Amino acid sequence: MSHVTNRDIDNMSPEARKSRLKELREEMLQLQSEKSMGGTAANMGAYKATRRSIARMLTRMHQDKKE
Repeated sequence: MSHVTNRDIDNMSPEARKSRLKELREEMLQLQSEKSMGGTAANMGAYKATRRSIARMLTRMHQDKKE
């Protein structure tokens, strides 16, 4: 659930992007707490994918503001 592609982001409305960003941040918070308690290697892949998905989402949202 954590991975979001650029194509998915392009197809979302601005409200859906905000909602999805909020979900991703909540997921990131959960993953960070698992990591601090000694998470497994499988969780590290989810951590990286979630972090990148948040970055993609924020990049697209900032590009839309400039246009």
